[in-house]
Amino acid sequence: QVQLVESGGRLVQAGDSLRLSCAASGLIGSEYSMAWFRQTPGRERAFVAAIWWMDAATTYSDSAKGRFTISRDNAKNTVLLQMNSLKPEDTALYYCTASLFRRLPTQADLYNYWGQGTQVTVSS
Repeated sequence: QVQLVESGGRLVQAGDSLRLSCAASGLIGSEYSMAWFRQTPGRERAFVAAIWWMDAATTYSDSAKGRFTISRDNAKNTVLLQMNSLKPEDTALYYCTASLFRRLPTQADLYNYWGQGTQVTVSS
């Protein structure tokens, strides 16, 4: 059984940095992608960043490029999202997710497992 548990979300000020963590359990092998999506009330989940566990290849949304970095810690089965230069528009519920056997998908419906989310609020 796959479980994803996010942590690290909190209230910060514009320009601050924040690191989100996602602890994964139950994933076997290395042929899967892990990603971060975010969602605000009344809107669909939006892709932020993804990493292919096998070789740590990554992809980012346009809004995340240059400010966010996704990485993995193999020993801890954890995926991290380092967010720098945060803006009020980054305020959202951030979800960790996993897609089995798909390399770096950006569509939410291609992901198999989801965490409960962690709230990030950026004040201006």
